[in-house]
Amino acid sequence: MASATSNSTTLSLRESLCSEATPLAVRFRALFSLKHVAQTKSGAESLAAIDAIAAAFASPSALLKHELAYCLGQTGNNAAIPHLTAVLEDLREDPMCRHEAAEALGALGDAKSLEVLQHFRDRTDEVVVVKETCEIAIDRIKWENSEQRKQEKLRQSDFASVDPAPPMPESQKSVDELEKTLMDTSLPLFRRYRAMFALRDLASPPDLPTAIPAVQALAKGLADSSALFRHEIAFVFGQLSHPASIPALTAALGNLDEASMVRHEAAEALGSLGDEEGVEETLKSFLNDKEIVVRESVIVALDMAEYEKSGQTEYALVPEVTGTP
Repeated sequence: MASATSNSTTLSLRESLCSEATPLAVRFRALFSLKHVAQTKSGAESLAAIDAIAAAFASPSALLKHELAYCLGQTGNNAAIPHLTAVLEDLREDPMCRHEAAEALGALGDAKSLEVLQHFRDRTDEVVVVKETCEIAIDRIKWENSEQRKQEKLRQSDFASVDPAPPMPESQKSVDELEKTLMDTSLPLFRRYRAMFALRDLASPPDLPTAIPAVQALAKGLADSSALFRHEIAFVFGQLSHPASIPALTAALGNLDEASMVRHEAAEALGSLGDEEGVEETLKSFLNDKEIVVRESVIVALDMAEYEKSGQTEYALVPEVTGTP
């Protein structure tokens, strides 16, 4: 009986996620519920959730599709690989979605994905954001399957996400040293990302003495020449939800010359800070932005802000899907 209930829940979530008539914020909540099912259930239930997420790649919304790819990478289930590979290989697809598909393949860590990632990293005329993401994903998969990984001592992160790069090992933890690595453009992006995620971990919990210096160090990354790098800084700020990041995020969102993939990530990060004074008003001022991905992100961010203020424990449409595995 429990299995039949789970199947009907997954089917209902799939219908919500895939319907263009469903409000975007509700579709996002359905997506996060399906991700939860894919992560916590096994066998047919997990596969049904993965297929449900992948079915929504038919949507015209680049914002939604990029979030689908991210969630598939977080499932830890290699059944997502064919769906992600198809998105990466589709040259008609929005580069933001293709980049996220490549990053998700890196998160899944399967060495069989190296060939397709190397192809797009080296492809003539490939867009920079996809090339750079493939480079980082390749390095992450190689690290995941290396002896080096077994020898590194990594602090247990406060964040459950599978990141594009692991944080630096514990021995390399001073904020100043990490900032130097973060901002050193002569280093491989994967190494700079490792510094980025180490700084994130030094900013959590928010009352750590290193938290504000780490946030300030990360904010400097928003001046980097790589849009991919800047967008990842904004993503990290969304994870941290630290009030000290609000000025940098507001400036990134308000910069109309900034890449839309950075501005959208800044909007969503501000959504995670929605209970802080002035944030909702800032977000509302971009509801009619010229970039559709920014407008849609603001809608989702305002929904997240409502959730932050409501005290709910889970940002999802159906929190009760937690059931027995």
